[in-house]
Amino acid sequence: MEITEKIAYLKGLAEGMDLDTEKKEGKLFAAIIDVLDDIALELEDMQDFEEELADGLDAVSDDLEDVEDVIFDDEDDDEDDEDEYEYDELDEDEDCYATTCPTCEEEIFFDESILEDGEIICPNCGEKLEFDLGSLDEDIAEPQDEE
Repeated sequence: MEITEKIAYLKGLAEGMDLDTEKKEGKLFAAIIDVLDDIALELEDMQDFEEELADGLDAVSDDLEDVEDVIFDDEDDDEDDEDEYEYDELDEDEDCYATTCPTCEEEIFFDESILEDGEIICPNCGEKLEFDLGSLDEDIAEPQDEE
């Protein structure tokens, strides 16, 4: 039972008891019930306002989360960190090669030892890429034969 319902019950109880509102005690009880009724209505209004405020705060929080996602986009930062790590991993004295993965279309950097192995696993999608260096050796050998 809500407070307003309890106050209504008290009003009905007072009327059922035939309290004489002309006497001191009757006036007192009637005044107390009226004040309690006013307090109950104010409390109900405050609860409604609190619910509206909470709903508004939830909406603002959701909007702020969307703005944070745009401003502090962690996915782009992670990709930048991975690229920097790949560059740092390679020796400055070694030649650096790059290829584009046909599956995820991300650029992959590697050194000569990977090139000699003839294959690399794409760090982005896990696709195995193979290199055929035999055709490069033939292309290099042909111009030397003509000279």
